[in-house]
Amino acid sequence: MSDTPGQAVSPEMRVVPYLSVHNGAAALDFYARAFEAETIERYDFDGTLGHATVKINGGIVMLADEFPDPDDQIGNVSPKTLDNRTTSTINLNVDDADAWFERAVAAGAAPIRPCRDEFFGRHGKLRDPFGHVWSLVTLKLKSER
Repeated sequence: MSDTPGQAVSPEMRVVPYLSVHNGAAALDFYARAFEAETIERYDFDGTLGHATVKINGGIVMLADEFPDPDDQIGNVSPKTLDNRTTSTINLNVDDADAWFERAVAAGAAPIRPCRDEFFGRHGKLRDPFGHVWSLVTLKLKSER
């Protein structure tokens, strides 16, 4: 895909994490409370969340309930199916990592590592109730690095 004028895909949609969750409706509610997520679109399918797009802090995240079968066509599973393990971390660069961290914990996230000062800025990690790991980061100003 090239960076040509009139491109059908907007810049914020060029790389988008797509999360598999167990209980998509509850995930949408949690992300709204924890990260002030705005649901852009939602499609239910046979009593599950077939697909949703949310905007978090200006970025896009897509999610759906897990659909492990048919494996050759969809085959995505949630961290719950993987014994609450995940292979990636979602990084949120925010204006106040501590405030975002506390709000997420109050909404039901489990702290992995409290916010602390790092060489690049303030950073904390947590796991949401659906098994996904989030890093909350407030970067230092360039003049402070």
